[in-house]
Amino acid sequence: MIKWVAAVIGYSFLRFPGAILGFMVGGFFEFFSKNSVQIRTSSYAIKPETFQLNLLALSALIIKADGKIEQKELDFVRSFFIGQFGKDRADSIFRTFNTQIKKETQHLDQLTRVFVQQTAYETRLQILHFLFGIANADGNISNIELQKLSQVATGMRLRLPDFESIKAMFVKNTDNAFKILEVDSNASLDEIKKAYRKMAKKYHPDKLRGQDPAMIKGAEEKFREVQKAYETLMRQKNN
Repeated sequence: MIKWVAAVIGYSFLRFPGAILGFMVGGFFEFFSKNSVQIRTSSYAIKPETFQLNLLALSALIIKADGKIEQKELDFVRSFFIGQFGKDRADSIFRTFNTQIKKETQHLDQLTRVFVQQTAYETRLQILHFLFGIANADGNISNIELQKLSQVATGMRLRLPDFESIKAMFVKNTDNAFKILEVDSNASLDEIKKAYRKMAKKYHPDKLRGQDPAMIKGAEEKFREVQKAYETLMRQKNN
């Protein structure tokens, strides 16, 4: 249910791409929204309140990154938390954040360290994807926001090619297909095919079989982007 609500919210902000992002991240939060148990991803565990508050703190850092607090970005985060946890729980999260955490100086390295220590790599990729969605809520990701997102990725110990691959799904450039496949712009056909097989294997949903549905949804979206990038490059090379 949560992922469908998130899809509707995402569509209202970013149309079809937002619906896809909302559905994916909604499934992600659907798994984490039960407060009676610890959140478990592989061999990692994190308390739901810790996850929620740290995610909200990271969201605030992205919103404030360019020195402007855009209402669309605020609405995106608030609507999303309401969609995931319900209004009462979302209000409680924001109230706790405003009274206990907002007054303190938020250090990015401390926030990301929590996720590094208590969540799996795949989960951190989904968090970065969500933060990109916040930055893009106003229709544009500024260079300053990109720098902050890069710092988050570094803090969460995400590989640079993974950061560039996710970035290419939001920031459209002529070389996006190359970045998604993690190959140079002068790559040969054989190199492109080899990269496609590697990336398809990396993001194939079957690799996450047995894990929570959100991780599978995220892998499915990235898998589609890899296929699209491969088809684009093959058309270019064959023309």
